[in-house]
Amino acid sequence: MTTVFSNSEADDDTRRELLYRGQVFVYSATPASRELVGFAGELIAEAFGGRDPQTAQFDMPVEEFAALLADLKPRFIHHPRCKELLPAVLEELGCDLEKTYFDVPRLRTSTSHDYLTSGISYAFHPHRDCWYSAPFSQVNWWIPVYAVVPENVMAFHPGYFDTAVRNGSARYDYAEWNRTSRLTAARHVRGDTREQPRPEEPVQLDPQVRVVPEPGGVLVFSGAQLHSTVPNTSGRTRFSIDFRTVHIDDVRARRGARNVDAACTGTTLRDFARCADLGPMPEDLALEYEAEALARSR
Repeated sequence: MTTVFSNSEADDDTRRELLYRGQVFVYSATPASRELVGFAGELIAEAFGGRDPQTAQFDMPVEEFAALLADLKPRFIHHPRCKELLPAVLEELGCDLEKTYFDVPRLRTSTSHDYLTSGISYAFHPHRDCWYSAPFSQVNWWIPVYAVVPENVMAFHPGYFDTAVRNGSARYDYAEWNRTSRLTAARHVRGDTREQPRPEEPVQLDPQVRVVPEPGGVLVFSGAQLHSTVPNTSGRTRFSIDFRTVHIDDVRARRGARNVDAACTGTTLRDFARCADLGPMPEDLALEYEAEALARSR
């Protein structure tokens, strides 16, 4: 059974333990999360000029829209302001900044009625982040920039949290993805041919759980949750921010969700930086995780 905890007062240790067991948390907007979505909104407005970003898709050729996102998204991802605001969000929600590591925030878009569902605005099929070389201690954080509705959020498929799904993760290596596929996203406008792990058997999408936070509200879940992009029929492009964290004690202790079906190789651990000072993930841990993933795949 999946439980959604709203504005829980649980400390971070308790929260992570519950997340690793498949529970979900949602929080009202905090001062820092409001500042983060406000900053994202400024960059989005600048990029779209006088157009309403949520409805601009109806007035723009899809190639022009994709090219705009190809410029906008990296500017947000790599902006130094994000590296200041993300730790502030995490601190407000009870994380220990000395032990919590985060990766760069992604600005995501989900366009309405299949306008752009590949490449730079990929519509995710049901998946676990752990199929993409994420550690099983990974925690995902998702924040809408503008108001969202059930028709343009994401869906959780909690019946599969402890149930294996036959999937293509055995063909995925994170280092190879970085070398050959990540930088080509903007080229995939009419379709996406990049190899990405997906279910290789029918997945029952219902019952599902959809959570609708307010703008700046924070949705928190395990990277082992099976989740997908809801087919957007809202008539508005959804803009959201997501990022991921790991707690260094959990990484060292191999503490996290149970691996029920991931067979990928490589690790995303080198993407994470310490909240307190942006220090890198210890290289010895990344090497250990790579060796363990390789052994697991054989």
